[in-house]
Amino acid sequence: MHRVQRVAHTLAWALPLALLLTAIVAVPVMMFEPGGLPRWRALRQELRQLNEHNERLRLEVERLHREIEALRTDPATVERVARDELGLVRPGDLVLLFPADSEAP
Repeated sequence: MHRVQRVAHTLAWALPLALLLTAIVAVPVMMFEPGGLPRWRALRQELRQLNEHNERLRLEVERLHREIEALRTDPATVERVARDELGLVRPGDLVLLFPADSEAP
């Protein structure tokens, strides 16, 4: 009976000690292997970059929505696009064309 108690007592402190020693060795090894801490840092940096990119895209989408709304409702915006991007003119406008490759005298 004493032998069983001695074995149980030994296991009671040896098992937690073995788990602690295993953790002391395994955790740093797992952290510093390529799939551990360096990978986590790289993924965190990638996530930050993706969040910044998403924010830029969200702002661009908002700007485009405002532009679409202006094209639907604002005659001045429609006229600006017609003149600047499509090259249209109103009747009676004077159009001056300058050669692109001319040099000043």
